[in-house]
Amino acid sequence: MKKAVILAAGRGKKIWPYGEVRPKVLIPIAGKPLVSYLVNNLLSLGVQEILIAASTEYSGDISSTFKINPEVRVAEVPKSEGTADTLLSALDGEDCAGTGVFYGDTLIHPGDLKSFISPGKEGLRVLLTSQAQEDSRDWIGARLQNGSVTEILGHPREGGMHRFSAFIPGSGFSDYLERCPSYFPTIEVGMMPPREKHIEAALSLWLRDGHPVSVTETTHLTPDIDKPWHILEANRLMVDRLCGELKENELAEGASIDDSASLAGPVHLGRNSRIGKNVILRGKLIAGDNVTIDAGAIIDGDFVVGDRSFVGNACFIEGGSVVGADCVVNHAAELSGVIFDGVYLYHYMEIYGIVGRNTDIGAATVCGSLRFDDGITIHKTAGRREFPRNFSNASFIGDYCRTGVNAVIMPGCKTGPYSIIGPAVLLEKDLPEGTGIRVKQEQETFKWGPERYGW
Repeated sequence: MKKAVILAAGRGKKIWPYGEVRPKVLIPIAGKPLVSYLVNNLLSLGVQEILIAASTEYSGDISSTFKINPEVRVAEVPKSEGTADTLLSALDGEDCAGTGVFYGDTLIHPGDLKSFISPGKEGLRVLLTSQAQEDSRDWIGARLQNGSVTEILGHPREGGMHRFSAFIPGSGFSDYLERCPSYFPTIEVGMMPPREKHIEAALSLWLRDGHPVSVTETTHLTPDIDKPWHILEANRLMVDRLCGELKENELAEGASIDDSASLAGPVHLGRNSRIGKNVILRGKLIAGDNVTIDAGAIIDGDFVVGDRSFVGNACFIEGGSVVGADCVVNHAAELSGVIFDGVYLYHYMEIYGIVGRNTDIGAATVCGSLRFDDGITIHKTAGRREFPRNFSNASFIGDYCRTGVNAVIMPGCKTGPYSIIGPAVLLEKDLPEGTGIRVKQEQETFKWGPERYGW
């Protein structure tokens, strides 16, 4: 396989609030854009040309991300009726046979990717991921028997299915894309599919006509980042993978570790990065360039931190967390989750969840992490009730936001970008984009003095 198309033209509405200021494929995972993992792995496996199909709105952002990669081009898709339509638009009349087709929001392990695209296999191929731990109603699923696809269903009620992670079309499949139906053709009774042309719908017709489908199954976790809590899952997965590859200390030029630091595992420090006095690390660490971790910072497990960030002054970071570039985590702040680039956490705060880029969190802001009933928080995504299997009680703060001192964000609450949560606000429901919320209080002034104490 010499050419690949990465589908990245979707609107990403389900991942609100993080798809409002960036395409979903550029959401940071362990400090790097999501789609960069797929691009780099494809290039390392010998793919010579990568075409990223992106919406006109975000094509410039994606082009800038890969400007140093001449093998990567961006195809603008002004309007798309679904993944089948996006693929046809990106190929612009070229036959799709033999071209790898990938979802830009899916993290595929390099080993699974290598197995899928290895030479010697012929005909139409699909890469499938078991839905054993997922709700089948969230995906288009394939049913397998003896290693072959027997049925393709749109968002089926029953489990035991596999979802599609990638395709390599065979000869003649372009015709099926051209006549792909606008409504998914194979659904269970009572289901209500939207008007959308899916590659899987064309594949369903291909299967109905008796054409063979070769199957490769993933053997590693393969997250499809579709909703905000999936960002946390993917970040934790990549922290585990990247830190798991670290076997000994790797110190770039100018990097240093103070003798008073207590390190349980090896670290990778970029140029001029340092671990200072009394730092406690109970795992492994990957730090970018010009990072300072100092003054009694406690890191309770594996951790990734981006360029030019400061972590210190008795702050506490839970294992599996990610701090972006140009961030400050200071003065007894607590973090469990992910903060994007340019986030400031100061003074006795507790953050559990995600904080979008360039967001300033006021002193003593707290995100609830445990409900009084020890249950999970029910979310709403595009109007539908959701029951996340992980991170349901996390908070999701959008990009370019601010909070005032002593703000409290209840489990599961989300704030759109460009929003403000005022001092002492108790946020109990999602806050729309570009919205401020503040407390109104009544005050009473009264006399007080020594006479109140009997003098």
